Amino acid sequence: MLPCLLFSPLITDAQANAGQVGSISGAVTDSEGQPLKYATVRLTGGKSSQTNEQGRFLFNDVPAGKYQVSIRLVGYLPMTKDVDVVANQQAEVSFALQAENDLSEVVVTAGRKPESLKDVPSSVTILTEREVKEQLNVNPSVSAILGNTVPGLGTSSNKATNSGQTLRGRQVLVLIDGIPQSTPLMNGSRDIRTLDPAAIERIEVIKGATSIYGNGSAGGIINFITKKPSADRTFSGSTSLGLNGNLANPSNTTGYRLSQSFSGTVNKFSYIFNGTYNYTGVLKDAKGMVNAQPDGLGENSLYNTFVKLAYRPNDKSEIVASYNLFRSVQSSDYVNVTGRYGIKPSVGQKGDDPGEAAGTPYNHNALLSYHNTALPFGSTLDVSAYYNSFVSMNRYVAQATAWYGPGQTKIQSYKKGLRLTLNTPWEMGSLGEGELTYGLDLLNDRTNQVLTDGRVYIPDMNMLNLAPYAQMKIDLLTNFVLKAGLRYENARVKVKDFNTIARGPDGEGSIPVTGGKIPYNSTTFNAGLRYNKYELFNPFISFSQGFAINELGRILRSATSNTLESIATDPIITDNYEAGFSSKLGIVNLTASYYISKSKLGANLVDVNGFLVPQREPERIHGYEIAADVFLSNAWTAGGSYSYVEGKAEQASGTKVYMNGLRIAPPKATAYLGYRPLSSLDMKIYWVNTGSRDRFDLRANGLYANSEGPVSSVNVFNFTAAYRYNSKWSAGLGVENLFNTSYYPVVSQYRAIDAEYVRGNGVTMSLNLSYNF
Repeated sequence: MLPCLLFSPLITDAQANAGQVGSISGAVTDSEGQPLKYATVRLTGGKSSQTNEQGRFLFNDVPAGKYQVSIRLVGYLPMTKDVDVVANQQAEVSFALQAENDLSEVVVTAGRKPESLKDVPSSVTILTEREVKEQLNVNPSVSAILGNTVPGLGTSSNKATNSGQTLRGRQVLVLIDGIPQSTPLMNGSRDIRTLDPAAIERIEVIKGATSIYGNGSAGGIINFITKKPSADRTFSGSTSLGLNGNLANPSNTTGYRLSQSFSGTVNKFSYIFNGTYNYTGVLKDAKGMVNAQPDGLGENSLYNTFVKLAYRPNDKSEIVASYNLFRSVQSSDYVNVTGRYGIKPSVGQKGDDPGEAAGTPYNHNALLSYHNTALPFGSTLDVSAYYNSFVSMNRYVAQATAWYGPGQTKIQSYKKGLRLTLNTPWEMGSLGEGELTYGLDLLNDRTNQVLTDGRVYIPDMNMLNLAPYAQMKIDLLTNFVLKAGLRYENARVKVKDFNTIARGPDGEGSIPVTGGKIPYNSTTFNAGLRYNKYELFNPFISFSQGFAINELGRILRSATSNTLESIATDPIITDNYEAGFSSKLGIVNLTASYYISKSKLGANLVDVNGFLVPQREPERIHGYEIAADVFLSNAWTAGGSYSYVEGKAEQASGTKVYMNGLRIAPPKATAYLGYRPLSSLDMKIYWVNTGSRDRFDLRANGLYANSEGPVSSVNVFNFTAAYRYNSKWSAGLGVENLFNTSYYPVVSQYRAIDAEYVRGNGVTMSLNLSYNF
């Protein structure tokens, strides 16, 4: 017997002497039979232990009866088994845990209900909690985490915004537990970075237009799934402390991070709370120059508070309430000294910024949901009510081109909505079985953009959208999965009378516009087929349409007509065609896809006399992605991805022109090599490459237009390591830009703007220490 695994008796000595107890022993291994040490083992009732060096565990003096034994270990999918304990006997149970990146993982957002990836006829990328933690050690910004790992998504701009970070060349709809964060009426490009990684259980990225979620999802969906309460303990928690800074030029660069969480279940109630504070010091490039770019992350303070409460009246229903507050603002002692595009970078020097702190002053998310699995006909019900309040503060400018004099704008968006989802299964005899997912989305989105001095840049746009939908899934002949669905968008945007902002003194250039109501009505469809019999080759084909009232605010603020009816505001309907497959061949997991995305009306932003103006032209985007993971041995893993996207718009003359960098990112390649000599030690080195792209000529003034600059290839290496001392203590180490490469991020290159020509971060190290209890 192993003394370290023994527990005090679960019953009285008198009972034990009466012979009413037994014991449970077991072994935990990986999928190849290798023992896993330090795995957490929990027994019904809250008792817990850990596996020893041989991957074994033991519970003594267990009262006779039925129990559940649960196993959890970082990097592996949890597993639970039922065990019967007989008096005076020892029950033996074994567990073979699967790695978290197994193809059988579950995705929620694709069809609004849990389903295996093998049943989803579209491209999906999932970042598990372990992968998020690994990337957090390198850079805690969610936009950087996604940009470094998700094929088809643009790399991070190293700023508080995610401008240019499109998915397959189109805007992406960002959700937190299904609550929309994006502001499609006026895109502030801060929707990806709306919560801290400490609150994330996993991230699901569904690629391509989707008619199941509606407005703003032309490029796909990013859904942040927040953490759930611990179900097997009444009280548990985690404390994490971190330090970070520039290794080559450390002066003034020290930042710090504190994260505290509590979680547990008491009878029918469960709870989880997380609070995080992250301060980033001065950022410096590889040459030691201060990076003080506008909307940057240097000297940035981030606050995130997350709480989730759940109540289960019975095993068939659950009520969940959650709230998340995110705040991230920059208060810097440096101001940006404008450089010269292509010649010298913009750098920071000591100075005071007269404007308010830029960033996200606040983003509130409140959610109340009810789940029931015991409706008639085997149906399930999910209904959610939510509220989102989001303010995005842009940088102060001393002289603007869009309005008269200095100023600072902020986008304000307030959303409230209801999501109703029902699912009903049915049988089709020998043909197979199926299910119907159907429901209704109700959304009120009120968005505007104003200057802090009170001037209105974009008037209040009040949208009410009612959208019923239905999605059918049929499992045909055992191995074919057919999906088809439709959604009816019935939206109305109300705009009151307004005046466009003056571009000269005494109201010069201001145009009065009579308001009104703009109706949007459209039915979108989707269909897909997947064949999942063989792990060797699991192919799919799909067609799906997306709906977007994309950046109506840009159209309104540049209005030249006096009536709303004369302004072109038609929605964007995107047709997305895709074919791909997943494959598991021995030690190799492989996925690949090719897609075409078309729209008769686009919203490509083009530089016209210094202003980015949406062009309502036909668009065609195409590209492909491939990703692979190779499990070389128990200790070594490797993998990588490559994604390519290209797009053109067709002008009125019939001429087809390339879309600029705001929409179309250069090719991206990633690779990693992982080494795990011990189950308690994990190390990985990552490579992120963005390719070159040169599509546009200099204009008559000898300069590149906004977002048409050439892009040179960039190579950055990152390193992360995690060590688990025991069941309570663990440490994480991350190094960004491992070789201190001097480079310009993709956005800095293609924007072709002097003030935004800024180098990327130099070598930066983060060290995090965690205590679990």
